[in-house]
Parts: sequence; C-alpha cells; structure tokens
Amino acid sequence: MTYLHGCRMLNTPVLIINTKNYLESSAERGIKLAKAAERVAKDLGVNIIICPPTPLLYYTARSVNIPVYAEHVDLAKVGSTTGFIVPELVKDMGATGSLINHSEHQLPVEVVQQTIERLRQIGLVAVVCAADHEKTKIFAKMNPDAIAVEPPELIGSGIAVSKARPEVITDSLNGIKSAGSRSKLICGAGIVAGEDVRKALELGAEGVLVASGIVKAADQEAKIREMAEQLR
Repeated sequence: MTYLHGCRMLNTPVLIINTKNYLESSAERGIKLAKAAERVAKDLGVNIIICPPTPLLYYTARSVNIPVYAEHVDLAKVGSTTGFIVPELVKDMGATGSLINHSEHQLPVEVVQQTIERLRQIGLVAVVCAADHEKTKIFAKMNPDAIAVEPPELIGSGIAVSKARPEVITDSLNGIKSAGSRSKLICGAGIVAGEDVRKALELGAEGVLVASGIVKAADQEAKIREMAEQLR
C-alpha cells in the first residue's frame, strides 16, 4: 500500500471509516481512533480511509499517514463565507477527498454534480453516497471516483446490506457498467463484521463504508482489524 498526502487517488479494496459526530470520535478519542486505523493499515498492508468530524480534519491529517477525507463539503467559495465547509479549505487542512450526499446530509442531484466537479478541479477524491441502485446509475454518469451505495433503512441497523439485500450491490454494479462509468463501487449500511465485508467483496464491491460498526465497538482497533483482514 502506498499513499502520499495531497495525491488524488483511491486505492482499492478499501475500508472507509465514517466517524460521523459521535462522542466516541470527538477530540482525543477521534485521534486515537484514527491512529488505530493507521496501525491496522500498516500491519496488514491494506487501504483504510478515515473521515473524522470536521473540527478534527486538520489535527487528524497531521496525526496519521493514511488518507483523511471530509464527511461533507459545501459549494461555498473561499473568502467571505461563514459557517460552510469549503473544499479548498478542506484540502488545505490535509484532507485528500470527501464523502458527498450521505443519507444524513443529502443534496439535490445538481448540487452533487457540481460538488464532484469542484472536487475534481482541486484534486480531491469524490465518494458519492447513493440510497439505491437507481441513484447509483444517475451518479455513475457523473464519474465520481467512487459511489457508496447505502440503503438508508439499513444504516446503523446491524443488518448488513451484503447479506440482507445483495441485489443492491449487484444491481448497482450493473448500473455503473451500463453508464460506462469509471466509478468504483463501495458498499455500506449495517456492516458490523468481517463476514459482512467478505460478502460485499464477493458480490463485486471494491470496499466498504462503515460507521457505528467500528465507532461504537467496545474495542475499536480489534473491530477495524477484523474487517480489514478481509481486504487482504
């Protein structure tokens, strides 16, 4: 595994950890989680990306040598804009990509496209979240670096989409292919165990997007390792 800060690439298979705004990923706890992810990535030689809470972006990017992504960015410009997450500032803080359109922060389709283009222009990776295979097909035409398909009803449920609704993954793959897209498919929602990761990869996904399955685990590092071992 190779990674350089500031380099626009998305290596797969990959484990993307979205830490959201849980207290377990806040302040020093968030840095501890990021460092645990870094240790596992180095030990196993696999690709792991950490998406910290926005206030921790700079500190996290300076604390670990694995890719750090924002959880969201806005289209606001650098300068006299207040309270927005500006892509250029995200890059300046050391992030190399961003999630877009998570089910907990959805955007109009036209805004998704504009955000993908903005990230591409400044050299950041765009991982677009999609609720189903129909949205995956729409977003695939925009050629983001990756599309993370996550049925909202399974997010945080502990019921893995790769087991409960495998057709979501296979139909999404077909949608990407039919669109002639270069986008990679990531699978999310309800991923809580290594077995869930293995099944997702067997179905054709090139990685998984995980949040509470890791952040809320009693032993975060052990859970990261359990899932990451399936990427080898």
